[in-house]
Amino acid sequence: MTESNPRDWIGNSVERRDLLGATLVDRIAATFGAPRPAPDEDLPALWHWAFFQAPVDAQALGADGHPARGGFMPPADGRNRMWAGGRLTFRSALRVGREAVCDSEIVDVKEKQGRTGSLLFVTLRHRISQDGRLAVEEEQDIVYREPSPPKRSLDKPVADADWQETIHPDPVLLFRYSAVTFNAHRIHYDWPYVTDTEGYPGLVVHGPMIATLLVGAFKDANPRAQIETFSFRGLRPLVAPKPFDVCGRIESAGHATLWAANEDGPAHEAELTFSEEPE
Repeated sequence: MTESNPRDWIGNSVERRDLLGATLVDRIAATFGAPRPAPDEDLPALWHWAFFQAPVDAQALGADGHPARGGFMPPADGRNRMWAGGRLTFRSALRVGREAVCDSEIVDVKEKQGRTGSLLFVTLRHRISQDGRLAVEEEQDIVYREPSPPKRSLDKPVADADWQETIHPDPVLLFRYSAVTFNAHRIHYDWPYVTDTEGYPGLVVHGPMIATLLVGAFKDANPRAQIETFSFRGLRPLVAPKPFDVCGRIESAGHATLWAANEDGPAHEAELTFSEEPE
């Protein structure tokens, strides 16, 4: 590989196996205040993000707490990392207490120019299987951006919602989600780092946690729905401890739009398709 060309990393792949163990599932449930699925019950949508995490030694981490780049991920020195969004297809349920396999591959790397400078977009594809069946197909968009002041508000109207839940993102919630997902990114728990080094006004709420809360609110409002696809993207960061709402509405049969917003406007948006279990 040539370090000067991040596109050389396209095709990098890795396989990880993990037991979707009840202990970690209980900790995720406690983090969200959600019911605890028992062994052999379905793992709630997006809880798989707590699994298949590489246990990287401390000396192999970069200054931001992420694994140092230039290994599996391409080098992006001097840039800040964000999870920009993703797309998922749920083909069958993952079951608690059973082993699963995640095959991951870098499928694209692109350099783009944004309003704040150069952006490096890395697209990851994950295929998660259990008991010989493909359960989840996922693409994740990771963006590395040059240091710049974060966007604090968005002048865009917020739609009327069919359902809405208010989230109070205190530091304990952020810490516990970092812990269950083995995420050492310092913007979520290290106040001096996130304010002095990356220029945020406070601790940043995890994009994956916001996505999980959006799906959880949808399921609370539509308990018979079976999620088939889910796509989401971040518009701007949400910062603790300012409350935000996770909302959504049914646009048509089997199609919903979801969003997260606070008094400063929308921050994340998503679309979801679903079918309904018969009564």
